[in-house]
Amino acid sequence: MNTVTDLPFNRLLDLQPADDATKLLRLPAGGQYLNHLGTVHASALLALAEASSGEFLLRSLGGTDGIVPVVRRLEAKFRKPANGVITSAASVADHALDELRAGLAGKGRGLISVNVELHDDSGAHVLSATVEWFIATSKEAS
Repeated sequence: MNTVTDLPFNRLLDLQPADDATKLLRLPAGGQYLNHLGTVHASALLALAEASSGEFLLRSLGGTDGIVPVVRRLEAKFRKPANGVITSAASVADHALDELRAGLAGKGRGLISVNVELHDDSGAHVLSATVEWFIATSKEAS
């Protein structure tokens, strides 16, 4: 897999790579994403946050060959109603990737938390999330 946008569910949602190099992914604008208030549905925002955390790890680790990543926990705070195109950015704590790599090399598994921020067309900060991943080497996961 080259990107999380290749996954069937993410294709269903039409998640796309972001046009802006400082962002990861984008959820396009569309009526199918709206809730009863006419703003972007919470579930669509959560799907973008989870996919963005996975895309961040995919890019940081250079792919998924030899590992099995699984979301363990997702915590989110909805900040403002979201409108239009939504874009994502992600980060991890200092040394988190090094610690994950060491855990995979030593024990064959590890945990990592990825912080995700979503913004809409207007620049409004609409969601902050932390997605915790359990990652095991393919050998350990068998």
